[in-house]
Amino acid sequence: MCRNIKTLFNFEPPATDDEIYAASLQYVRKVSGFNKPSQANEDAFNRAVQEVAIATQHLFDTLVTNAEPRDREIEAERARARSAKRFGLE
Repeated sequence: MCRNIKTLFNFEPPATDDEIYAASLQYVRKVSGFNKPSQANEDAFNRAVQEVAIATQHLFDTLVTNAEPRDREIEAERARARSAKRFGLE
């Protein structure tokens, strides 16, 4: 599951709330072992996702870098090239 969590910091345009939420959901799913929690655990699960999303946004707001923001399209093309090489699709 966590392989699907992508780097979100230092991109232009910046990560959206939806992207941060999706990464938070994947993280909580991984550490809890639940893809969909039971009713008894649903509130705790959802609260954890929200708290991780808030912590992630706070992290992004306080991180500093001198590097130029990365371009999403260029990074996506690099990922496609790595995948093609890995799986022999060149």
